[in-house]
Amino acid sequence: MNTASEVLVIIVSSILAIFLIVLIVASVYAVKVLKQVRRITERAENVAGTVEAAASTIGRAASPLAVLKIIGSIVEHSSKLRKRKG
Repeated sequence: MNTASEVLVIIVSSILAIFLIVLIVASVYAVKVLKQVRRITERAENVAGTVEAAASTIGRAASPLAVLKIIGSIVEHSSKLRKRKG
């Protein structure tokens, strides 16, 4: 091999080594980011489950509360009528 080809081989191998190191570092950061994304999605799923449970509880409690509110307004109205008569 002549000198020019040896220099080109050294340059190409150096560039490939640098590229390999950069690729390894980027892969490590990508894995870290993916782990954080996984943790965030798990927390979001937990929050969504909690909100869903709260919404169903409120939905179940809303009907009795509406009935109690109607009964309360009827009692209040009737007591006002009694005060006017009495």
